[in-house]
Amino acid sequence: MSHLQSIKSTLQPDSNNYSHLTTYQDIHNGIAWGYMHAEPRPCFTPTILRELLSWGSDMVNSIDDPDKPDINYFVLASSVPGIFSLGGDLDLFMQHIEARDRDALYRYAISCIDCSYATHSHLNRPSVTSIALVQGQALGGGFESALAANVLIAERGCKMGLPEILFNLFPGMGAMTFLGRRVGHQKAEKIILSGKLYLAEELFEMGAIDVLAEPGEGEKAVYEYIRKESKARNGSLALRAAREISQPASYEELIRITEIWVDAALRLSAKDLRMMERLVSRQTGKSDDASLHTQDVPLAS
Repeated sequence: MSHLQSIKSTLQPDSNNYSHLTTYQDIHNGIAWGYMHAEPRPCFTPTILRELLSWGSDMVNSIDDPDKPDINYFVLASSVPGIFSLGGDLDLFMQHIEARDRDALYRYAISCIDCSYATHSHLNRPSVTSIALVQGQALGGGFESALAANVLIAERGCKMGLPEILFNLFPGMGAMTFLGRRVGHQKAEKIILSGKLYLAEELFEMGAIDVLAEPGEGEKAVYEYIRKESKARNGSLALRAAREISQPASYEELIRITEIWVDAALRLSAKDLRMMERLVSRQTGKSDDASLHTQDVPLAS
């Protein structure tokens, strides 16, 4: 039983009518929880993107309403066993690329950026902290979305990486921006160009992950982090504000990089798209080609 399940009696399920996202509020601790479960693949479908943005808007309305309970933290997690997110909706990518529909591809990319920037900017509310809880694979855009959070907590043994280079593309929705600020841009480029998966333990040593939790104890680690931070919360928030001035990650930067990604995607060859198609098959669990299964991608040395 997960730590969250053990305290569910203290949580208040939100009344939001989401289909790919389940949300809770821990009123006592000021935490909003969001668990993704996109279908038919645990990736960033247009539906989950819309629901994440709606959830963010609902939280802002609640934060700004003095009659509603405080939200000091929001946690993005997944209820899909073993998977945080497999990243972008590759099937949708292929449809737009084959149709040469730049506008549609751009709109999708902007939706991803909007979600990541809302997470990174902690909903533009200085008293709020965003937390990503990774309890399984986080690939491509899934890893980018976790890196966007103010605090990244991951369980030991989880695998994360940016496989886009395998189909001749690069991760264009925040990897350079968020990973570069965590580990340095030179190391971020090496990680992106490798296409490899990394264990959470390796990424923690690099500085990409803030808190390393034991398997099955991710939610417990969230509460432990909040308990420790609460002892010096004023100083922690002030330090974060100072870091955001010295190391800004602007929305404009994300947009300009995403525009490069869109144009690069439209230059993919038929061979590149076939590789992408094989990865889509793996996402849906229907591929018999073990060479592209996540567990068979070599880990970084």
